[in-house]
Amino acid sequence: MPPKSPLAPETFPDLPVIAGVRLSAVAAGVKYKNRNDVMLAVLDPGSVVAGVFTRSATRSAPVLDCQAKLAGEGGEGAAILVNSGNSNAFTGRAGDGSVAAICAAVSAATGLPEERVFTASTGVIGVPLPHDRIIAKLDEAVSALSTEAIADAAGAIMTTDTFPKGAFAEVSVGGQTVKIAGIAKGSGMIAPDMATMLVYMFTDAKIGRADLQKIVSEANARTFNNITVDSDTSTSDTLMMGATGASGVDVTGNADFATAVEDVMRDLAHQVVRDGEGATKFVTVTVTGAATDADARTHALSIANSPLVKTAIAGEDPNWGRIVMAVGKSGAAADRDRLTIRFGDVLVAEKGWVAESYAEEQGAAVMKQPEIPINVDIGLGDGSATVWTCDLTHGYITINADYRS
Repeated sequence: MPPKSPLAPETFPDLPVIAGVRLSAVAAGVKYKNRNDVMLAVLDPGSVVAGVFTRSATRSAPVLDCQAKLAGEGGEGAAILVNSGNSNAFTGRAGDGSVAAICAAVSAATGLPEERVFTASTGVIGVPLPHDRIIAKLDEAVSALSTEAIADAAGAIMTTDTFPKGAFAEVSVGGQTVKIAGIAKGSGMIAPDMATMLVYMFTDAKIGRADLQKIVSEANARTFNNITVDSDTSTSDTLMMGATGASGVDVTGNADFATAVEDVMRDLAHQVVRDGEGATKFVTVTVTGAATDADARTHALSIANSPLVKTAIAGEDPNWGRIVMAVGKSGAAADRDRLTIRFGDVLVAEKGWVAESYAEEQGAAVMKQPEIPINVDIGLGDGSATVWTCDLTHGYITINADYRS
């Protein structure tokens, strides 16, 4: 495993047990040796599942299968099987066959109908998935199912990640406590479009599938869909959330529950950025004063995805001219003479020119910090957006130059 990211949390959080969810992790040797690489989660009868997925035109066989299955209501519980090391993407009919074989085997091992078995794969593209290795480990995975194995599951889904990612929230509804816990993987090929990487969230709340789907979709748009590491959208991006109803607490229409779900998603999304391949800086790009919110997001992503901006940040160079460039090329409405740029609280540029009060050492001091806020006001309206990204270092090139070797 590569060295742990300097931006990583000190420890994996102590996630709460979610009643109605059991998980396990086993080593199937899909690609990696001597480490867990398959996660199995089984949700009790009555659970509902929602999800969002990549909109890539070359999305993987597991993604297409999950999308088709989520169209049905279900109610018999669910199983989620995830492997790392191989994405089962761009594998043609063989990929479809692997999904079908795994779903049939999981169904037989758990007693769940195949239409309630969801799979995901992450790793190398274009290599047939050795699904027989996964199937051979299913009895072991089922025997190991536990309500307390979520940390093991988080480790099993990692690829180039340097640390497992987890987050949780508890919310009081009518004097009763509802729990939410989630895990994620992601480090490179991160520029989500509808969802991102692999994310699995669980709650003991009682809620209908359509209502859960609405919460997940809306929260995703403000969290995972606003992060970028390298501007590349994966073929395998999957976010799924299961609600078991085990607490008996109905959260339909409850704003506090929706906020808590979004908080967990944002925490996980930030962790993905903090584990960006080769990252040494966590960057928050906030754009205000745009003509519309959509324009603000376009500007923010243009800044966050610019290799010139990201390499300047890596070199701790307060090169505000690159921010101007990124705004100008975005395609959204902008006026050079109305732009205001700040690095943290430092006013860098305004009214089409560098601010009279600005000194280079002020900007350089901000750039030396591990967490860097970049604030841009377009000066045209009330639109705003926030995007999170990281710097671009030699480490990113090293990781991706020999990823398949």
